[in-house]
Amino acid sequence: MEQTLGRIKRMHDGCSGAVNRLRTSLHSTEERLQSHRKDANYLAQLAAKSLPKGLHCLPLRLTNEYYSSNSNNKDFPNMEKLENPKLHHYAVFSDNVLAAAVVVNSTLVHAKKPANHVFHIVTDRLNYAAMKMWFLANPLGEAAVQVQNIEEFTWLNSSYSPVLKQLESSSMIDYYFGSGRARPGENPKFRNPKYLSILNHLRFYLPEIFPKLNKVLFLDDDTVVQQDLSALWSIDLKGKVNGAVETCGESFHRFDKYLNFSNPLIASNFNPHACGWAYGMNMFDLSEWRKQNITDVYHTWQNLNEDRLLWKLGSLPAGLVTFWNRTFPLDRSWHLLGLGYNPNVNEKEIRRASVIHYNGNLKPWLEIGLSKYRKYWSRHVNYDQVFIRECNINP
Repeated sequence: MEQTLGRIKRMHDGCSGAVNRLRTSLHSTEERLQSHRKDANYLAQLAAKSLPKGLHCLPLRLTNEYYSSNSNNKDFPNMEKLENPKLHHYAVFSDNVLAAAVVVNSTLVHAKKPANHVFHIVTDRLNYAAMKMWFLANPLGEAAVQVQNIEEFTWLNSSYSPVLKQLESSSMIDYYFGSGRARPGENPKFRNPKYLSILNHLRFYLPEIFPKLNKVLFLDDDTVVQQDLSALWSIDLKGKVNGAVETCGESFHRFDKYLNFSNPLIASNFNPHACGWAYGMNMFDLSEWRKQNITDVYHTWQNLNEDRLLWKLGSLPAGLVTFWNRTFPLDRSWHLLGLGYNPNVNEKEIRRASVIHYNGNLKPWLEIGLSKYRKYWSRHVNYDQVFIRECNINP
């Protein structure tokens, strides 16, 4: 019995040592896993913001063609439609020529009356010539298109726009553009300068851009239209300014996931459980916008968030506070989100949706895009077009 008990004690001591070694190994493995996850997240953010070679080539080739062309006529047809409030007007703000082309092409291919549709595209100085050349080389028939350079909006300056004013501050420049040190555990997307891009915030200045229009449908450049959208202009928004699809299907789409409710200013003005809504396909009533001074509301909140204490990321949180109690819920079939991050979007819902949205990092023009959804986007790209071929852009 004494020998047996001695063997048991030795075995027990050996097991305790093994357990301790396993715990140490598990802790070390978990630390390595966390490190790899951070690296993977950083690389995913980097891949999402990198421009493929073909999409870098395309605007360069188009710009060269625009300035080397002998044609003196570089105006679009149907310009008399640009300020006609009876027509269906779309606003697309983009620095991606091919993405903007897909939005326009997919809209027109499903339009019952193409002549009633007017597309207003605003881009930056670098892509203005390329964007204009694309639509000169690929005319839209009876539909009208306008390409504008944001640099020509002289009213959009730092004395008027809080975002531009904030971009000039040394702290903001260091935070978003400098080699500044990230806080431990901070998601790298919080430091992405696109969230302060004035193109990204231009959606808050629609009445200034379109002073003669009463309604505008705003479309992000990572959307694809799958049905005729004419019925949207006849929807009664019941005095609301923004018509949008609500996103309450998941808990992370509530207000408290976008806004900082530990801040008393946010807590006293908003409901943390309120339903968020989708930016990317929005019907804006510009007449009501002007009556309710919505741009001033946006400016007020943007100024209050100068130190990023109310929210961290871009235009959606700003939109939530600006259009609080001013948003009319559209039927969910109008706008389906998730194709840029969710591999499990229901195929029937995709086919049924009027507009599908590749929100997220996995854009359809990137190699990291979800291949199962790319067909819905690529079917609206003419891969036989000369500029597409020359830049080796393939399905």
